[in-house]
Amino acid sequence: MNPLETAREQLYAAQKIARIHPDIFERLLSPDRVIEVSVPVRMDTGKTKVFTGFRSQWNDSAGPYKGGIRFHPGVTREEVMALSAWMTWKTAVLGLPLGGGKGGVSVDVKTFSDRELEALSRAYMRSIAAFVGKNKDIPAPDVSTDPRVMGWMLDEYEILIGEKAPGVITGKPLSIGGSLVRDYATAQGAFFVLENAAQKLHLPDRARVAIQGFGNGGSHLARLLHESGYRVVAISDSQSTVYREEGLDVGEIETHKRATGSLKKCMGCESLPSEALLAVPCDILVPAALEGAISEKNVKEIQAKLIVEVANGPVTSEADALLFERGVVVVPDILANAGGVTVSYFEQVQNAMNAYWTESEIHQRLKEKMQAAFEVVWASHEKYNTTLRMGAYVVALERVALAMQARGRV
Repeated sequence: MNPLETAREQLYAAQKIARIHPDIFERLLSPDRVIEVSVPVRMDTGKTKVFTGFRSQWNDSAGPYKGGIRFHPGVTREEVMALSAWMTWKTAVLGLPLGGGKGGVSVDVKTFSDRELEALSRAYMRSIAAFVGKNKDIPAPDVSTDPRVMGWMLDEYEILIGEKAPGVITGKPLSIGGSLVRDYATAQGAFFVLENAAQKLHLPDRARVAIQGFGNGGSHLARLLHESGYRVVAISDSQSTVYREEGLDVGEIETHKRATGSLKKCMGCESLPSEALLAVPCDILVPAALEGAISEKNVKEIQAKLIVEVANGPVTSEADALLFERGVVVVPDILANAGGVTVSYFEQVQNAMNAYWTESEIHQRLKEKMQAAFEVVWASHEKYNTTLRMGAYVVALERVALAMQARGRV
């Protein structure tokens, strides 16, 4: 099943509960528009290569489209469409005045020079400039893009329109209007949600946590949990799992990973295969790496009482149903990893005010947003006796439907 079919399947399941107006639901099954563009880049060899780029804009009833840009050879029209749909539900669950969008270029940038990467970034922005803007569609970083790429794109856009427009892009460098906390916002938001879920389930003090994936989201969350007294017993990357029953020293793990590029042979830790992490005895499991990591094939191995989806789509629909039957609570990605888009929204607000908040101010605002969203989703899940995922989707559908009705889009 491709990601677009998965996104629509989730919508159909939520509609059985939400029962929003059929005409509105029909419109929500497809994006408002999908833009396909040619992205020509003069390579260092002097030859020009033309890559295919996309920007999908799913729904803007609540506000401008919002979503990242990825540079990856696996980018397809269907993928960015699905991702733009999920961004629509994510912003709706958080109650942000934004819609959902997503973009990307089908390209492998691993071998690109800095000059080629900049040329690609600027060419892509030129190709979509007519469709983006602080009141239209606001891109952000995603796979293989970062603040530097966002800075190039912002500069290219401002050259095209002839004026400063920092609010057109989020995830920018701090020096040109970026926001504090943005680099670890996803992990910080997930931490706030995890804390709420752990309290609801009455998990023990120093609850045991296993984290699959030690990239940006997983590593920052591991540090936050360790500093807050949780016992991080296992961490995995693509090559191996490190395990220590009494808890890992996350600082030592980070130092070892930076020095060796791997979690293997970490002093004082038991080394296990990468896939063994899912079977580790723990209270909380955090899949922060791969899509579809938890499936029918391995779901029986999971011992956790709580799963917090920091990755996008790490639990398949079949596994989700089985976990629900067993009483395992899964905090869905559209809530758990929404800290990133929430701080992106904060960045837009700060750009518009031309005034910037402190790190502690952003922490407090993010905590309030994440906790409020969690409580609404938890209430929805209890009301309909369904999964937290469906509870979140019902909240999102109802909010988007209300915005569409208010605009007369029925």
